[in-house]
Amino acid sequence: MAAGETQGDEIRGAARGTAPAPLSVLDLVTVGVGRTATDALRTSVDLARLAEARGFHRYWVAEHHSMPGVASSSPAVILAHLAAHTTRIRLGSGGVMLPNHAPLVIAEQFGTLEAMAPGRIDLGLGRAPGTDGATAAALRRTDRLDEGADEFPQQLAELTRFLDDDFPDGHPYRRIHAVPGPVQATSPGGVQSPHRPPVWLLGSSGFSARLAGLLGLPFAFAHHFSAQNTLPALDLYRESFKPSAVLDEPYALIGVSALAADEEKEARRQVLAAALSMLRLRTGRPGLIPTPEEAEAYDWSPMERDFVDSWTANVIHGTLDEVRSGLDDLHKRTGADELMLTANAHSGEVRLRSYALVADAYGLPVS
Repeated sequence: MAAGETQGDEIRGAARGTAPAPLSVLDLVTVGVGRTATDALRTSVDLARLAEARGFHRYWVAEHHSMPGVASSSPAVILAHLAAHTTRIRLGSGGVMLPNHAPLVIAEQFGTLEAMAPGRIDLGLGRAPGTDGATAAALRRTDRLDEGADEFPQQLAELTRFLDDDFPDGHPYRRIHAVPGPVQATSPGGVQSPHRPPVWLLGSSGFSARLAGLLGLPFAFAHHFSAQNTLPALDLYRESFKPSAVLDEPYALIGVSALAADEEKEARRQVLAAALSMLRLRTGRPGLIPTPEEAEAYDWSPMERDFVDSWTANVIHGTLDEVRSGLDDLHKRTGADELMLTANAHSGEVRLRSYALVADAYGLPVS
């Protein structure tokens, strides 16, 4: 980092245009019916380039497993690919599910990413598995999944030690180093990047909100699938916050489902398809993202219709003006320091158009 720069400077974004807060992107690398994972990853590159050109602050990829319609099982690999196709935008995990991995592996992966894209990498961490219990057991090689969640603070502390290379004398890991990492600066003739990926905690309830506050870390809340908990979690984070070497005051972003289209009717069609995909996931039938036509022809039961109505109520969608109004209102209600938008739709073209329309709505720059 430059003289006088802190990790807080890398964390905080600046609102562009007339946006009420910095705008960012959360990418699930969704795969629609008739599309391939290759198609989805090409869309991610196009979307990252668009986000960078239009002044979005950061671009995160979320870890998921065993979901045919979500091709983001390996965030670090995808981020390396995106780093090669961008030059300025911050890239990160939203998040890596820490209990699925050894802390040393995460420190090495994100140290490598930091070496590829110095000063542009965020390390967002979650304690959920990012999948169902059986898949989590296969990932972790154990069926004692509660241990992973319960041990999250200890795993986080270990990961932070590896990132900073500062295990105390006498610790069994004192002579183990995450490479690339700070140990290279202490080796004879070594020179190390001054940057270290900022750690964020992610959550959909109060656990990570409180922990992030107590540790003085930035916090990302999953409003897009836990809207009822948003305000309590943000309040808990702010109330628990203790200034740290990372941040002198709270910084919280929220994930927001938002889809803009040229016509309101088209936005509703696209959101209905995403809702059908979510319904299938929640009922143990995950699959590819259906087309709007399939969703329109679907024979909804009353219970399914209730689920869809409830789910779509938390998706800000419509025309450019309608989405802008919805985002402005959400920001006013939550006081979030940053809005991270996720646009789930069957086709990559629809997703790209949505982010372009949001950028237009707020007069974000074109570069």
